[in-house]
Amino acid sequence: QVQMVESGGGLVQAGGSLRLSCGVSGSRFSPNVMGWYRQAPGKERELVATITTGDSRNYADSVKGRFTISRDKANMTVYLQMNSLKPEDTAVYYCNVDFGFGSLTGQGTQVTVSS
Repeated sequence: QVQMVESGGGLVQAGGSLRLSCGVSGSRFSPNVMGWYRQAPGKERELVATITTGDSRNYADSVKGRFTISRDKANMTVYLQMNSLKPEDTAVYYCNVDFGFGSLTGQGTQVTVSS
């Protein structure tokens, strides 16, 4: 059974940093695309960043220059380094992995940025 474990969320002051991680276990296949989405209260879920097997990265305009996505292919783990955090980054962050034949989304981790 494929499992995903997210970690790294928490409370931080504006301007601070957090690092999220998401590990996939129990899969014989490596995800084609791994990424992070977020959903703030009262808003729709939005893309934050994705990374492909070939290390092609895509970022939401709102996080470019502040967030960096990376992956450890051997351990099927994806990371999101978040710097210069702003109160508007407050949301539940969800890890998503796409195997091509299907995708999985994690349970989410709360990130709260205080002003």
